[in-house]
Order: sequence, then C-alpha cells, then structure tokens
Amino acid sequence: MKKIFYLFLTVITFYSVNAQTKLTQQKDTLEAGTLLNIIYADRMNLKKDDSLNQFISLAGNVQVKQHKTLFYADSAVLNQHLNLLEAFSKIHINDADSIHTYADYLKYVGKEKKAYLKKNVKLTDGKGVLTTDELEYDVNTKIGTYLKGGKVVNGKTILTSKEAVYYGETKDVFFRNKVVLKDPDYTIYTDTLLYNTYTNITTFVSPTTIISGKTKIKTRKGYYDLNKKKAYFGERPEIEDSTGTLKADEVAIDDSTGKSEFKGNVVYKGKDSTGGFDIIANKVERNEKKGSVRATEAPILLLKQGKDSIYIRADTFFNARLSDLLKEKNIVDVRDSLGWKNYVIPETDKDSASDKYFEAYSNVKIFSDSMQAAGDSLFYSLKDSVFRLFKNPVAWSDENQITGDTIYLYTQNKKPEKIRVFENALAISHAGSIYYNQVAGRTIHGFFIDGKIDSLRCKGAPAHSVYYGVDDYGKFFGVNVATSDVIDLFFKEGKADKVVFRNQLEGTTYPMRQVNHDAIKVKGFQWLDNKRPKTKYEILSY
Repeated sequence: MKKIFYLFLTVITFYSVNAQTKLTQQKDTLEAGTLLNIIYADRMNLKKDDSLNQFISLAGNVQVKQHKTLFYADSAVLNQHLNLLEAFSKIHINDADSIHTYADYLKYVGKEKKAYLKKNVKLTDGKGVLTTDELEYDVNTKIGTYLKGGKVVNGKTILTSKEAVYYGETKDVFFRNKVVLKDPDYTIYTDTLLYNTYTNITTFVSPTTIISGKTKIKTRKGYYDLNKKKAYFGERPEIEDSTGTLKADEVAIDDSTGKSEFKGNVVYKGKDSTGGFDIIANKVERNEKKGSVRATEAPILLLKQGKDSIYIRADTFFNARLSDLLKEKNIVDVRDSLGWKNYVIPETDKDSASDKYFEAYSNVKIFSDSMQAAGDSLFYSLKDSVFRLFKNPVAWSDENQITGDTIYLYTQNKKPEKIRVFENALAISHAGSIYYNQVAGRTIHGFFIDGKIDSLRCKGAPAHSVYYGVDDYGKFFGVNVATSDVIDLFFKEGKADKVVFRNQLEGTTYPMRQVNHDAIKVKGFQWLDNKRPKTKYEILSY
C-alpha cells in the first residue's frame, strides 16, 4: 500500500514540475525557494481546472515545505498555479526552528511568503507566547501583526493590547492602543510600548503610567528591565507615593536595591501634617527601603505654611525616618520640660508624616518673614519642629541678632516660638545709628509672640550687658554697662525696650560723650548683617 502511495506522490510531483515548467515558459516565474512542496499527507486528491491551474486536496497529517519553513495541518488545499496554501485545524508553522506559529485556520501566499492565521492563533519564539484571534505573519521578514486584540505572555509578565507587531529577528514586540503590562511587581498602562521577549526590557515611547503598590510613575520616555529590575525615565517623569511626589528631567531606578537617582530641576513635594515640604535641587538620590532622600547641587528646602513659609539652602540636604535614626543614637526631646528625656517613636507613628527629620550641611541659610538664620549645619525634626543649628550659628529677627556655639530655634506653625542658645551666647539689638544693645553670657532663652521677639533671658557667670537709654523724645541720654547673674531683656515691636538685672548686679551708666562705645562692646561682638538673607530670592537664586 505504501508503495502505491509513494508512486502516486511521485506522479503528482512530476505533474507539478511539468506544470511549473509551463508556468515558467509563460513568464509567471516563481523565485527560487518559494515553491510549496508536499512532504506528506495520508490522503491526496488532484483537481485540474485547465492545463495551468490545479488544486491538490490534502488530508491527514499534512506536511508542506517551502525552503526552511514547514507547514503542518489536519487538512489543506494547495493551489499550484497561485502557489497558495489554505489549511484547516491543528496548524503549525515551523519557521526554521526559530519561530513556531499555531492556529485553526491558515491562508498562505507562497510567492509573498505571507501567512494569514485565524482562530486560537499562537506564536512563540521560545521565550514569549503571543496569542490572538487573527495574525498576519511574514516568513521573509519574520514579522507578525495583529490588529484586533491579543496578548504576549513571557514567564510571569503579561502584555495585552489592541494592536501589535512582532519582529522575529530582534524578538521585539511593538504594542499599540490600550496597552497593559502586568508583572508581579508592576502594572503598566500606555498607548505605545516596545517589549523584547528575550531581554525582558520594556521601552516607553508615549505617555505611560506605572503602578507598583502605593507608587505611581508617570513618564513619556524610558525603559524598564524586568529581569534586572532597573529603569530609566526621561522627559520629566513624575513619581508619587505615600511620602510625596518627585519630578526631574531624568530618573534612574534600581528596584533590586531600592535606590533611585533624579537629575535636572528636581522637585520633591513631601507630605506632612502641617502643610508639607518641597526639596528643589539638580540632583537627588533616594533610598526607598530606608525612606531617605539626599539632595545636592544647589538644593533648597521649603517648609510650607501659608504665607510665612520657611526657605532653607545648604550644600547638601538629607531627609530620612526619625524612627530609624533613633535606633542608632539617642536624641533628647528638647520640648521636654525636664530637658533629659529621649525621643521614643510609637509604632503607630512610624512612617507617619511626623516621622521625618532633615539634616543640612555647609553654608546653611534660612529665611522666613519673621526670622532668618545661618550656620554650618542643621538638624530639623518634623516631630518637634525645632531647628538645631551648629558651628557658628546666627539668627536674626527684625533688628536683633543672636549668636552662640549652638542654637535651638523652636517653631510653631512654621513661626518662631522660642530660642535657646548654648555657650558663648550673645544677643545684639540695633538701637539706632551706630549703637547696639547687647547681652552676653553662657546661655540665652528667648520667647516670641506672633512671630516677633518678646523677651530674652541671659544667664552667665556673670552675664554682661550694654544698654542704651533713650528719653521720651527717642534721644540717647546714656549707656549702661553692667553684669548680673541673670539679665532679662524685653522688646516692644521687635525693638529692645527694657532691661532687668536679677541678682549680683554691678554696673555703671555713662553719658553718651564720655565713653568709648567700641571699648564697651561685649566680648565677641560682631554685627553679621552681611551674612543675613534679606529675601527669599537670596535663598532661591544660587
């Protein structure tokens, strides 16, 4: 029986060759390698319309070959004249053992090497699996296209879209129209996306939204490597999570370490319970696992509160969780009345808006409408709203200047509430002309009302003061130089108005013309108005 079948197949092949010769003679030439050849079928039936047109009906384990491409099906019809194959059920196209395509229906144009597949279409390159209801596949270019919806599955990654073009040579899939990528860690929504099934790299070329837990990323350009968990975004992407929003010209993210880097006009809008804060810089480094942010290259910190926001500049800013810092060292609760209690962050407050602190290093300057300050370094906690200034700090309010080794500036609703100065404390108040009221000692403790300085208490061993008295007409009548254990200085409308000495007073009042005003200045006197930021624009413009 087998001998009869193969004899029949030889006859058919011989007849096909003769027909092909006639087609060639009539200049309907088929290029080399495009002729569809029958390899096997359980049953075959030849139907001839004329001398140049014939159909071969194939059934059962059909195998047809064109160059390096094999076609398998349950049944098929081969048009020898048009070099056209139409196949039905259990279709499998083996394209040079590199790309395999499956479907329930196939129409294949041999001359153009194009396949049109329908119903339960599946294409795989050994990595990704593309499924759709209708697919056009070009064997020559190894390009597959669907226009009526489909998806690609690669491991745990699933991509769906209305349209897509698959490039077999590069293993790229170009998705268009309502594209959704679902991965265990991410969901991506966009209109246009390029995905490589071998590298697992996704490239964004249109407005894209990426959702990962509580994090949302908006970008127009960039890529994400799903294997290495690394991403790059350009054209000013935006990242939003529970802590705030970050924008920059470009962003690089490594999800494996939780670290990211933002460059170019970076704006970080942080959230807190009183109005939030902004960090502006040209470079920001973020560690999501530690909840930390490091800002460099002309950074600015803005603590927002109505019209009296606080503007801060420094060479470097660092922002992180206070609860994590407390694991490494104790920090005294400076609002504790006894002054010895350390901070403890309850579990319920961890990762909350108040569980944040800021550090600033080198060339620190602070501006608000009610107070300004400068120093070499700064620590500020959102839990207590206290600025701790170190190394040659200085603070100003109206015509008053306060210096010392360390300054604690307490704020409430972003306005000064009180001030504490430790070691070499010195307060200077411009009295008018070239004269300055002065108190100096070991410590100064001052209070503000509605953002204006109200009183100062200076303690020392002893404390020193220089105070210029004025008459009812505002004219200077003399200067008092004194020492005391405690000196209280009271203010009116931001100007020194009265001085009170408590315990161990020693002093002399001199007529204005009978004293050397430079010689009576307290030790360490320096009027540092040239270091004072006069407006917020001095902070904003480096």
